[in-house]
Amino acid sequence: MKVSDFYYELPEELIAQEPIEKRDESRLLVLHKTTGEIEHKIFKEILHYLDEGDCLVLNNTKVIPARLIGEREDSHGKMEFVLLKRLSLDTWEVLVKPGRRAKIGSRFVFGGGKLKAEVIDRTETGERIVKFIYDGVFEDLLDELGKIPLPPYIKKQLKDKDRYQTVYAKYEGSAAAPTAGLHFTDELLKEIERKGVRIAYVTLHVGLGTFRPIKVENVLEHKMHSEYYELNEETAELINRTKLEGKRVFAVGTTTIRTLETVMKEEGFIKPKKGWTDLFIYPGFEFKIVDALVTNFHLPCSTLLMLVSAFAGRDKIFKAYEEAIRERYRFFSFGDAMLIL
Repeated sequence: MKVSDFYYELPEELIAQEPIEKRDESRLLVLHKTTGEIEHKIFKEILHYLDEGDCLVLNNTKVIPARLIGEREDSHGKMEFVLLKRLSLDTWEVLVKPGRRAKIGSRFVFGGGKLKAEVIDRTETGERIVKFIYDGVFEDLLDELGKIPLPPYIKKQLKDKDRYQTVYAKYEGSAAAPTAGLHFTDELLKEIERKGVRIAYVTLHVGLGTFRPIKVENVLEHKMHSEYYELNEETAELINRTKLEGKRVFAVGTTTIRTLETVMKEEGFIKPKKGWTDLFIYPGFEFKIVDALVTNFHLPCSTLLMLVSAFAGRDKIFKAYEEAIRERYRFFSFGDAMLIL
């Protein structure tokens, strides 16, 4: 299986540069994976596809202001850090630009010296391990000095940083938003609950590795970055009850589906669990717990496109994408949504 098998042409003007005014009025392409039938809806109409007793599972991670702009302590050359993974209280794995200036032992300052950092190691894939030095509380400094790290294909400045958070975001730790959840409003979630649908939450802190280009041609040679997840007892109980009653589990986003299928793969059933997952889902994967998926439209040749192709079949997904392009859907993080069931 080749990475190039997952390439498609996308007109640049279809890459959404900003969110629409009302979250739940984005468009929704509904793909029936058994028949290949496609429907065109508005996102809030997702309510009609959920039945009493179904379980909607959401990722309640919260994006941190993980992008820091600073300079080298010795030369004042401008540097950009993106925090990827917290390894200990003051030590992080970070993406650094330009990387050539970030050798082991290099020191950097942010906010005129309010926050300092030293590179103490380098990963196999080129990220840096950095130790931060500061007075006070790190999270407070990050709130003051950091920015929300939008994907590189978004060129416009975000007017309201809360629009890159889901309305149910709770636990800080992500470098990118679980964007399938951006379409939900508090009102829509209340309507879903009133219909008798169970709502459950997992936490998976999204790293930038999910969005990085794949550098190998053979899909099987790609190695996913690991991401931290938690699934609590309440969520395990809700999902298990749903399956026991013959109802459906709807995963909102690729991060949610990876969390659920990781636990299922390792345990054989859903149980409370936390840890790290590097589960790579591509065509041929056998899904054991998720029945339906809410997702956005993904980049060509991405691991995310491979995941949805595994869920619905590559041919059906590519046919749906062709239809979405023809119908002028908006793509990627601030774009429209798909429901695959």
